[in-house]
Amino acid sequence: MSKLSRKSLAAITVLALAAGVLWLSSSVSGASTVDFGTTSAANQALAASAASTAPIWMKNAVIYQVNTRQYSAAGTFDAVTADLGRLQKLGVDILWLMPIHPIGEEGRKGSMGSPYSVADYYGVNPDLGTEADLRELINGAHAKGMKVILDWVANHSSFDNPWITDHKDWYTQDGQGNVVPPNAEWTDVADLNFDVPEMRAGMIDALEYWVREFDIDGYRCDVAWGVPVDFWNDAAAALQQIKPVYMLAEADGNPALLQDAFLSDYGWKFKDLLMDFGLGIAGKSDFAGYMGQQQLNYPTNTYPMLFVTNHDENSWTGSLKENFGTGAKTLAVLTFTVPGIPLIYNGQEVDSNKRLAFFEKDQIDWMFTSTRSKTAIAHYTKLVALKTKNQALWNGAAGGKYTRFKNDSDKLISFEREKNGNKVIVVLNPSPRAATGTVEFGTQTKTFFKFSNGAKTKLGKTQKFSMKAWGYEIYSTVKP
Repeated sequence: MSKLSRKSLAAITVLALAAGVLWLSSSVSGASTVDFGTTSAANQALAASAASTAPIWMKNAVIYQVNTRQYSAAGTFDAVTADLGRLQKLGVDILWLMPIHPIGEEGRKGSMGSPYSVADYYGVNPDLGTEADLRELINGAHAKGMKVILDWVANHSSFDNPWITDHKDWYTQDGQGNVVPPNAEWTDVADLNFDVPEMRAGMIDALEYWVREFDIDGYRCDVAWGVPVDFWNDAAAALQQIKPVYMLAEADGNPALLQDAFLSDYGWKFKDLLMDFGLGIAGKSDFAGYMGQQQLNYPTNTYPMLFVTNHDENSWTGSLKENFGTGAKTLAVLTFTVPGIPLIYNGQEVDSNKRLAFFEKDQIDWMFTSTRSKTAIAHYTKLVALKTKNQALWNGAAGGKYTRFKNDSDKLISFEREKNGNKVIVVLNPSPRAATGTVEFGTQTKTFFKFSNGAKTKLGKTQKFSMKAWGYEIYSTVKP
């Protein structure tokens, strides 16, 4: 049972203020005072500060997504903790843990259910380990210089979450008073009603709990697009009063989410573009169009999370090979070099082609001793190092602007990013077919290191490239 259901809610009162703003005063688990509906002036200032001033450690961070259930044969926090040394060598900065809570049994899909069907917002799934095991993982990551964010499901809970029994009015109901799912397909989860101030208070209290008690560093917010923006503004403001946190929204195309609450959202449009490259149906003009829109759609110092795969894409869309043929590692180069924060999904760094079951126990095919795995690990380790060391590729306002170079190929992509004298130039063929073209670099006075072999080189005003399928070269003023 959740902490809210074990404690009296008598202390929670809704006060009508003269300004017409609803405030919730709660003593539950030491919750801070937060407001609902219209965001207060005080919380607007706090939230705006949270969005515009990112935690310092975000400036050049790379995210690594951990599917704990499928990460190892044991499927436990302890197995991830034991692997922290390898992840540190890979160079990633933020570990995103998929939901760590107990999974609902009522209406469960498959034998193990969806991790996104949360039965207790304050609990730990015993299949993954204990609270002590989770603390050891978080503390171990922190000791190695990594941050940890949790996957948070605010839009819905399981049908056997104690909130349904204790506070049925916190849920969306049909005309007969039955709690309903968010849509016809998500039959294993119950839709939460954000018109209820007390429910909002309970959700913010739970969010605060994991930051305060477990020292986590932020949240990836599931179905953020389905939850009112003003709730996220209040939640982010409350969390930022505890410590600087990173907030990532599962959403795309809603700038309001990025105004106050979230630093990043999902680069779904970019992912779709990469998928079209994999199919051989996109070209240079499509990339240019995306980049033009990206520069218009993101408020200052906010940016998308860019990826070739994640838990949803892997399970429901296809493996790296199914989606991209042999081009996944090349297309991943773009996720590290265009403006945005890159994601590596567990198994991607070994070029695993296994689709993982979503509702059942499965396991990543790590293939650590294979040539393919070793080649992929070296590739991603070098990309992470480049992202980390060259300020031109840093995140948000810390990084450099994108500038396109003209070329006479209908396939080749050519661009640069520059910040404080640091520069990266990319020439890439996002195609399963060879391509040739001449790139107009203009006057380039700097000496560059080639990503492919580390050799120093100069670039002329124009330069011809003949690239094989999925070929690329990166020129960096800093050696990765």
